[in-house]
Amino acid sequence: MDEQYDVIVLGTGLTECILSGIFSVEGKKVLHMDRNDYYGGESASLNLTQLYRKHRPDSAVPTDLGRDREYNIDLIPKFMMANGEIVRFLTHTDVTRYLAFKQISGSYVYQDGNIFKVPATEGEAISSSLLGVVEKRRLQKFFEFVKNWKDHDESTHEGLDLQKNTMKEVYDKFGLEPATQDFIGHAMALHLDDGYLAQPARETVNKIILYAASVARYGKSPYIYPLHGLGELPQSFARLSAIYGGTYMLDRGVDEIVYENGVAVGVRSGSEVARAKQIICDPSYAKEKVKAVGKVVRAICFLKHPIPNTHDADSAQIVIPQNQLGRNHDVYVACVSSSHNVCPKDMYLAIVSTLVETDEPEKEIEAGLALLGSIHDKFITVSDIEEPLGDGQADQVYVSRSYDATSHFETVCDDVKSIYRRMTGAELVLKQRPAQEDQED
Repeated sequence: MDEQYDVIVLGTGLTECILSGIFSVEGKKVLHMDRNDYYGGESASLNLTQLYRKHRPDSAVPTDLGRDREYNIDLIPKFMMANGEIVRFLTHTDVTRYLAFKQISGSYVYQDGNIFKVPATEGEAISSSLLGVVEKRRLQKFFEFVKNWKDHDESTHEGLDLQKNTMKEVYDKFGLEPATQDFIGHAMALHLDDGYLAQPARETVNKIILYAASVARYGKSPYIYPLHGLGELPQSFARLSAIYGGTYMLDRGVDEIVYENGVAVGVRSGSEVARAKQIICDPSYAKEKVKAVGKVVRAICFLKHPIPNTHDADSAQIVIPQNQLGRNHDVYVACVSSSHNVCPKDMYLAIVSTLVETDEPEKEIEAGLALLGSIHDKFITVSDIEEPLGDGQADQVYVSRSYDATSHFETVCDDVKSIYRRMTGAELVLKQRPAQEDQED
């Protein structure tokens, strides 16, 4: 292991694996290490044995849950927007050839004790029982405004400036009721809280356009999901890195990052040191370089039935807007099933999550758990959300952010682009990589 590398990557989370793949393709000599014996870090998908070893090490795996290898249980609940940035990362690096995807059947929003399908088109808005007749007309006009907006054509602006007018002012222009604002802002634009209302409308309008474009791509819902679980994503980028000469070491502890004159020059594992000019790591490998900015509570639930009131959907996302619960942040429910090759037939995996606001995190997801019906078993975790204290340029250690409470990968892509920019001084430009046969050693 006593070798010189361009980049050493610690941890095999999705952020780290994407960067490892990108730098390997660019011709950098990359060493990638992880203390775990599986890929994915906090974004892994585990089998039953691994899940119990992680969360209930003193308990035996129940025999009534089926075979170990039939499970790929995500540790974090995220779906992919069909038209989102993560899909561009996959297609431009040609990683899609290692993956198969299936659409998530439904996108729902919770309102006044009921679950409603999120209307993402004018047609769905008109037929939705979520809204009254007059409100449907207002929403239709709002959707038309968003669809027809052209930056350089003032006749499409309705007297609004998306750079200056807040989203609240845009809603008010169309007379949209608070409940309608809730599902647009939280179930379509996927904001975690209501802070966006006071911000310029541009970002939210772009998010609504992304949602609608993602729905239009496949119909039914804007989300797609990799067969065999989210852990397939980091594994696929790791494979890309390996094809281009990247070296991988799983189940390899890292004792310390080695510094000379305040600048990182490598990592030590036991008596061996690997040297590198730059180091990328997740927060768990550099605790002294991160700060906690919040906590997220997640409940991984085993169900023997689909989520009630979703028309027996084999998969779904449900957003419970904060205002429905008197909270400051939304609660999310994500569900997948055997049709995604993540559990045996007639089993369903649901994860309920939110940002922690009190000293009783489990109570904060009760509303989400109540939507699931009978729960066969559940695992509850509370994790710190951590972000780096510095930009890494002084000591050449670039720490990624923890996976946040958002239900998609857009913030992960933002972190990848930010780390790449800080490491290279250039913007990450994803050029279509020509498809090629594997050239693995």
